[in-house]
Amino acid sequence: MKTFRLGIVAVIAFSFLGAWVLHSQPTITAAGFTAALRDHVRTEEFSPVAKVADLPPAVREALAKLFGGGALELAEPGARFQATDVMVTPRLPARRLVSAGCSSDHCLVYYERGGFAHVHQIVLFSKTDASASFVHGGVGAGGLNGLEQVRDALVADRVMAGSKYW
Repeated sequence: MKTFRLGIVAVIAFSFLGAWVLHSQPTITAAGFTAALRDHVRTEEFSPVAKVADLPPAVREALAKLFGGGALELAEPGARFQATDVMVTPRLPARRLVSAGCSSDHCLVYYERGGFAHVHQIVLFSKTDASASFVHGGVGAGGLNGLEQVRDALVADRVMAGSKYW
């Protein structure tokens, strides 16, 4: 009987913990991916960014904020990360950069997020030398190769926008 009560307490505790985690995730909404902005991004020249450290500091800060604050935890392309919800190696980042590129006024970031549901995310930031802000993004297709495919998915509206879990 004591084991049964402990099981019920554990279920209730995990339910509250799950609700707290879901509630604490930041909801980021797009400022408006207008037709004019879509056309601009479609013709924009993005220079590839190979490593997380090579992203502009303002974009790294905006990504950290998007992910819930604190330090940016994003594995390098091809590096190990927490791809599933089964903890095999502690302290691995939950996200891994796949590809990224920046133009004079935007950065496009494509990354994968592991966990219970392994997804790929596409995020577009507007940027200046001093700041970066979320413009548009959400869940995209996995297996996109290179910035052109990522950009094409974004401008063709093949992104499930309004994601709460970045």
